[in-house]
Amino acid sequence: MKKILVTRRLLKACEEKATKLFDTQLNTNDELYSQSKLIQLSHGCDAILTSLTEKMDEETINKLPETIKIISNFAVGFGNIDLEAAKKRGITVTNTPDVLTDATAEIAMLLILGAARRAPEGIEYANNSNWKWSADFLIGKQLTGARLGILGMGRIGRAVAKLSRPFGMKIHYHNRSRLNSDLEEGAIYHENIKSLFSVSDILAINCPATKETVNIINKETLEYFPTGAIITNSARGDMIDDEAMLDALDRRKIYAVGLDVYKNEPNLNSGYLKHKSAFILPHLGSATKETRTAMGNLAVENIDEFFKTGQSKNKVN
Repeated sequence: MKKILVTRRLLKACEEKATKLFDTQLNTNDELYSQSKLIQLSHGCDAILTSLTEKMDEETINKLPETIKIISNFAVGFGNIDLEAAKKRGITVTNTPDVLTDATAEIAMLLILGAARRAPEGIEYANNSNWKWSADFLIGKQLTGARLGILGMGRIGRAVAKLSRPFGMKIHYHNRSRLNSDLEEGAIYHENIKSLFSVSDILAINCPATKETVNIINKETLEYFPTGAIITNSARGDMIDDEAMLDALDRRKIYAVGLDVYKNEPNLNSGYLKHKSAFILPHLGSATKETRTAMGNLAVENIDEFFKTGQSKNKVN
């Protein structure tokens, strides 16, 4: 029986699945392992089931024992893993695509609504029980008729579009390539981000983190937006230049932001904590029982498939 190391605690059903299939070393205390402890615990194992909290950089991967043949990441993203270093060591890396689509799209909609309707200020007033009604109290932006720009029209982007249409929003998008008309469902394609941003009353970021998309929202590109636009991000924190964004909020160039992801999580830029126009969540995109169960099961199945067939349909390197 193959032995696997599970670096973080999973939901009960997923851990039970893992222990049925493998000799499984669980992290029952959900401890955040140091590099040295992770390497130590990996000795004698054939696979590691990681999460985004583990930094599997080149140094860490090169110190793993020769017995490790696969790293199965409990996430659709894999920015925590040096794919090239793993490839050089002959280690397969997998992720958990598809199963996060609906939950992440729901969070994207929550970010849009929370930012547009001034939820942070409303929560503060409600918590302090000190508000007084008036005709102009906490007036926000209505979604009906707003132009929603979607940056990245993959599965999640298309799910966001689907949820947005009943609100009466007009869908625009930019993608690496234009979708077929049946997938567009009437959405308007833009060949570049300047064109998309210039018509986006609201932007939903749903594209993957790449060298090209790091800081794609920056001092220059923020000026492309209509004054008073809303920007939301449920993809990856690296997309936004935080200082440029906070400056745009202060200048009211940008009306509000809705964020579920950040650079250097969980140590997000403190400026967001202080800003009344920042609706922020602690990376809840996949946080439903259904989705986290599906993710955990898929991460386990990726390992099982690999050892049975020598390959995995969810290989990313």
